[in-house]
Order: sequence, then structure tokens, then C-alpha cells
Amino acid sequence: MSKKVLITGGAGFVGSHLADELLAHGHTVRALDNLAPRVHQGGERPSYLDPQVELIVGDVRDGALVEKALDGMDVVFHLAAAVGAGESVFEVDRCMSANNVGTAVLMDRLVRSSVERLILGSSMCVYGEGLYRDPSGSVTETPRRRPEQLRRGEWDPTCNGEVLTPIATPESKTPSIEGAVYAGSKYDQERMCLRFGRAFGIPTMALRFFNVFGTRQSLSNPYSGDLARFASRLLAGRRPLLPEDGGQLRDFVDVREVASACRLAMSADTRHAVINVGSGRATSLFEMARRMAAVAGSPALAPEITGKFHIGDVRHCFADVSRATQALGHRAGGHLDAGLLELLDWVASQTKPTVGDTFPSYVQLELGLAS
Repeated sequence: MSKKVLITGGAGFVGSHLADELLAHGHTVRALDNLAPRVHQGGERPSYLDPQVELIVGDVRDGALVEKALDGMDVVFHLAAAVGAGESVFEVDRCMSANNVGTAVLMDRLVRSSVERLILGSSMCVYGEGLYRDPSGSVTETPRRRPEQLRRGEWDPTCNGEVLTPIATPESKTPSIEGAVYAGSKYDQERMCLRFGRAFGIPTMALRFFNVFGTRQSLSNPYSGDLARFASRLLAGRRPLLPEDGGQLRDFVDVREVASACRLAMSADTRHAVINVGSGRATSLFEMARRMAAVAGSPALAPEITGKFHIGDVRHCFADVSRATQALGHRAGGHLDAGLLELLDWVASQTKPTVGDTFPSYVQLELGLAS
């Protein structure tokens, strides 16, 4: 059945792909987006946003505008958020206001609307470190790695001197958001939305996106993602730079797979839940950089191990996607190389790519980068 859908942040990376997915399945789409210049050059409607999408330009913290955007809608995807987990350390007010206050304003106006389902775009960053198994076989949640451990080049978390084995992280893992402004704000969004949904009888889900990649990623800030940085260097004929030893395991998922999972959430029987959205595959940064170089036709540009590290960065985190399979009927495909090639083409098409070749100085300052 066709639905009228509002996507907050609908002109952005994930939002615009979700709009394409919904339109292709016969739904009507409206987007509310502030077209922030740091994401959208000149603050203008992006050319990739389908002309069928009704765009309302404005801030999700503007109650009157949100009320207008909600008028007549059946489903809301709340994707609007301050971008940049690292930048949030310097711009706490902007991050917390956009994410927390923006969500609160949306909740307030939803009460007066006809919306029948709410779906939040959350993040795997709420987990902190992923889940591990200790030498005895028991599952354990490890604390953050200590700075002195990293300075010695001891990258993997340990328990009583024994290295732990990373395993897929399920939604039941305890969030670890201490010291992480962005992660804290995303977890706050989850709690607000789920409590609201239960209180007012509106089926609500929080979808925790893992390492999403694809076309339309903003290249105007250094937090665009590992793969965008790899692509930038490869296109310049340079080797991708890897922190630590490059062995960090992540879950890279094509943005179109994320859009598909979002669409499926519209009709899922699950009423109030947190659900991981990832590929279900654990891949090291080294392997992804090597694979991207091969796809780019530059296999000789092997990744360069820097031995540098970010204080507070996680070592391993990849998704247990069994709940997404059961609740949404979603299972990511295996078309990784095609997605990498499209990302390379996208980065190459940008006239002024600004993803740095090395770690920017302010990132070093903020994250305690050391060698």
C-alpha cells in the first residue's frame, strides 16, 4: 500500500537514497532538510535529489515548520542530525541542539499528527567497542583501550594478558557512550523516540547503521568515512593511509542496502525495537583498502600502515544482523566491488574534493593522535 512519507534530513546521503527507494516502490516522499552549506555546497537543493521529492527547506528545531512538514504524512524517517562524530567534541552545543532538541521538537509535533509509524536513523557508534569472547569462551564487553597500551602498539583488547576474540555485536550489548558526545546524542534520540512510541502507541524503531558507504557522501569534512578517504588518495595516485596496523574490523554496508532495510521497516510487525543494519561481514581496513585499490585498477597502491592511532577509537565492531533478517526480512547482498567502483566514480566526479591526504591537525588535537 502506498504511503506518504516524511524524511527529515531527506536531502542528505542516506536520506536521498531512501527517497529513491521509496519512490521506486510507489510511495510519496517529502523531505525536510536545512541544506547545511557544510554538506550541500551553496545551501542549494542537490542535483541528485529526485524531482518527485517535495523539499521543505528548514530546521527540524523549527516547530511550526515541522508541523507543516508532518501534515498528511503516514510515516516519518527521522534522519536529520548534526554530522561529524569528531566535530561534535568542538561543537557540543550544535550537536546536542540539532540531535536532542530537534528530536524533542519532532516528538512534540508528532502527537498532533496522523503519523502511524516512526523510524529513527541511529548509529553503531552507541556500542563503542564491539563484543568479544575471552579465552574461556565467555562473551565479554571490554572497556576502552588504554592510551599506554596504544602507545606500545598493542592494538587488540586483552583480558588478564590474553587477547580477546571479536564476535558480531548484537543489539543487546550495553551502549558505551562515555566521553563521546555524538554517540551520547544518538543514544538519547533512540530513548526519546522509543519512549514516545510506547507512550502514544506509535510503532517505533531505531535502526543502528554501521559503516555506510556509497555515492553522495559529503566530501567537505574529514569525517566522511574511511572509504571516501581511501578513494581520494587512490585517485590521486597515492597509497591509502591506515591507522594502527590496519587490522581493525568493521562492517561496511552499501547505502542502498541501508535504504532497502529502512523501507522494509515500514511494514515490519515489530513495534518497538532497536535493529542493527549492516552487511553482517567483518572486514579489516587493510582488506578494504586493498580491495578498493584493485577495483580502481591500482593494485600496486598497497595500503600504508602508519602506526598512528586515535585515543578513544574502537578496535573492532561489526554487526550481528540476525534481528534485521528476522524482523525486517533484510539480508545485505554481496555486491561490494560494484559499490566501491561507484564510490570511486563519485569521488572522481567532485570538482573540489576536500578529503585530506593525511589526518588534519585539528583531528590530531581533538582525538589525541599519536605515533
